[in-house]
Amino acid sequence: MKEKTYFISAVASKYNIHPQTLRLYEREGLLIPSRSKGNTRKFSEEDLKKLEFILNLTREMGVNLAGIEIVMNMKDKMEKMQEEFTLFLEELKKEFFVGKEEIFEQKKISLVKFSSPPMAIFKDDKKEK
Repeated sequence: MKEKTYFISAVASKYNIHPQTLRLYEREGLLIPSRSKGNTRKFSEEDLKKLEFILNLTREMGVNLAGIEIVMNMKDKMEKMQEEFTLFLEELKKEFFVGKEEIFEQKKISLVKFSSPPMAIFKDDKKEK
């Protein structure tokens, strides 16, 4: 199935911004829409999500273009780190748990459950007199 795309005029109208603003975001490298054979900009759903993020930063938080670039770079790095961390955890699980499920089940069953008793409150007899 082909991904749905939008022309610059439709995007500008939908988000109530001037097409020149979209061109500026493209020049700054914040948005990189694909191009048709006739060199017309085509915005994907992912581009629109990025644009919404940019507009939120500018309209709601007052962030300028340089700040947006920094925030987007940090967001990309954090997403990449999250992916790497997830892969690391998967490898760790394979290394320590895969093939050893029976051992861990036995240990889980053999553990003694413990819950702390409720705390008793004692009144000081001397203060009440």
